[in-house]
Amino acid sequence: MGLSPVRAIETGDGKFRIGGPELALIAGPCLVEDYDTTLGIAKRLAKMCGRLEIPLAFKASYDKANRTALDSARGPGWRKGLAILAAVKETSGLPLLTDVHETSQIPEVADVADILQIPAFLSRQTDLLVAAGKTGRPVNIKKGQFLSPTDIQYAMGKVASTGNEQIMITERGTTFGYNNLVVDMRGLAIMRQFGYPVVFDATHSVQLPGGAGGASGGQREFVGTLARAAVAAGIDGLFLEVHPDPDLAPCDGPNMLPLDELEPLLETLLAIHEAAWG
Repeated sequence: MGLSPVRAIETGDGKFRIGGPELALIAGPCLVEDYDTTLGIAKRLAKMCGRLEIPLAFKASYDKANRTALDSARGPGWRKGLAILAAVKETSGLPLLTDVHETSQIPEVADVADILQIPAFLSRQTDLLVAAGKTGRPVNIKKGQFLSPTDIQYAMGKVASTGNEQIMITERGTTFGYNNLVVDMRGLAIMRQFGYPVVFDATHSVQLPGGAGGASGGQREFVGTLARAAVAAGIDGLFLEVHPDPDLAPCDGPNMLPLDELEPLLETLLAIHEAAWG
């Protein structure tokens, strides 16, 4: 028996579509480091997803405003980081997803990004959700670690109140005691009942928030385990942060997937997805 249909979401250029029979992918590094590194990752992802015929949106953050400690790496500055993302998008030809933290930045970001992402910690911020919705861009809401699957409908309603129903929801784990997250696979099915595409973030779901003393730790060895389970449960897309050498990345290294390990994982996930859709 196949999965129930949801509203299909598509970028304005038609290069990325989620909510149909294909398993979509949102992938890229946690943070913009520099132009060459960011473009190199984008090109490798584009080549890989081209071979596997997977719809791809490239993801990177121009600024990490919610780091654990004050001296944690945030990136090259938001305008410089956004300019790098614009250049990477132009050169790679990939649709771009990036997160927004303040309403004042949204107009400039929407001129560059094809999809606006609401960070999990800000998923109840009414003004941010409404401002993102008013751009008309697709909006990816990351479900807060503190929210139940049913509670995310209210965040979705804030975006939809603007007339923009280009909405998708990303599960990234739920707070489970101190410095730990857990994923309830039932939540994926619950959220899909609202009629919008559901994405699973397999890399942030293995994060250990604040678990490395002033920084977040992670258990990247479980990324594949959770990704396989989520695809089998029935999702529309997968979110993965990747890096050529995660141990040298300025943020989220412990939970990012090495780029060299991505293609064999995707091949397995595509087979599972085909079986799940029936």
